[in-house]
This record gives sequence, C-alpha cells and structure tokens, in this order.
Amino acid sequence: MAAESSELRAIRGALHAAASPERAIQARRFFKTGPGDYAEGDIFLGVKVPDTRRIARDSDRLAERDIVTLLRSPIHEERLLALLVLVRRYQRRASERERLVETFLREKKFVNNWDLVDSSAPLLLGPWLLDRDRSILDRLAASPSLWDRRIAILATFAFIRAGDFSTTLALAKTLLPDEHDLMHKAVGWMLREVGNRDEAVLRTFLDQHAASAPRTLLRYAIERLPATTRSAYLARPRIGKPVS
Repeated sequence: MAAESSELRAIRGALHAAASPERAIQARRFFKTGPGDYAEGDIFLGVKVPDTRRIARDSDRLAERDIVTLLRSPIHEERLLALLVLVRRYQRRASERERLVETFLREKKFVNNWDLVDSSAPLLLGPWLLDRDRSILDRLAASPSLWDRRIAILATFAFIRAGDFSTTLALAKTLLPDEHDLMHKAVGWMLREVGNRDEAVLRTFLDQHAASAPRTLLRYAIERLPATTRSAYLARPRIGKPVS
C-alpha cells in the first residue's frame, strides 16, 4: 500500500481536528445510520459542514489519487470533503472537467447519502451534461441504487437553473412510482424549483400527475404555490401508484 502523502495527512488532520463526538452522535441519528436504515453503519466524526467547506478550500495541492482515497473512506465527512474538492476543481479548472466527471461517475457508489449527492450532482454532473447527451441520467434513474436515482434527478438542478425543464419533468414522471421517501422529497424539490421559475409549467405537470404522485412528493412540489392552489391539489382524489 502506498504511503499517505503529506497533503492528504494535513487535510485529514484538519478534518479530524474539527470533529466533535457530541455532533457525531447527533449526525448518526439525523442521517439514519441504524440497522435497516438507508445509511446503516455510516461513520461520522461530527464535523460541521462549514468547517468541511473551509478545509476544502485548502485542497489545491491535493493529488487526485488522494481525493479518491478520501471518497472511498468509510468516514462520511471524508467522503463529503472529497466531493467538495471535486466540485471546487470542476468550477476552477476547465481543462480537467471531463476527468473530474469521469472520477465522480466511476466512484459514485461512495456518493451514498443524500447530502453527498446534493453537494455534488447539481454542481458537477449536471453542469457537464448541460450541452451534452443526457441519456446517462435515464440509466441512473432506472438503477436499483437509491443514490444513483437521486443523482439523476438532482443533476437536473443545473438544467433548471439554465431555464431548461424538459429533463427534470421527464425524469420526474419516470420516478413517480419510486417507493423511497428520499426520492419523493428529491423529485418534489426539483419540481418546486421548476415552479419557482415557471409556475405554469409546474401546474401543467401537476394537473396530469398530482393524483398519482406520492403525498410527500406533492407537498414538496406545491410548497411555494398559493394556499388555495395547494389545497386544491391536496384535495384531489388519489388514484394509487402511477403507471410506469
């Protein structure tokens, strides 16, 4: 096994120095690490996200192999740090973007909690696909992995920000039958972001699909609509699971 570089030791040392056992206990509860939960067995140091972001800003000398080492770590904050570094480099080093996205996709099995997905997919994979073939998102949306599916819908946040709602709406329709609460929240969130920019587009989608949408998804999607409109959507008769 190769020796750990001095840069990696320094980054890890800074992260561990910011740790708090009390916050680690809270994080394990918040991120559902118990038996049978979606993050069963995940390990937390108890580092605040702003501290992790601060440490990521000091990562310019970190080699990509060291970033991958962090991303493969069993420690949650080390994986988050790796993803923040990947995003930072993507935004600052245009010539490296293709390789950084390839690294993200190759190592995506380690992007295995909702905060890890949300901190990376909309800022790395999404922008890369903005003017490229997006069929990989269809494959991710069809994956048995909850986190692959969440990557797919969260990546479309970059398209929404650019005023392009088509992929979000298509994936939202595909993911309506998803049974996981974290996907209901993610899809509803992205639909809400569409509605924040064009309420008519959101209403058209909901007029077609609200009756078969999971309740949590619907509540997230309509959160910013007028109260009377929210009530009307919630009062619609339910027709059960949508047909895929």
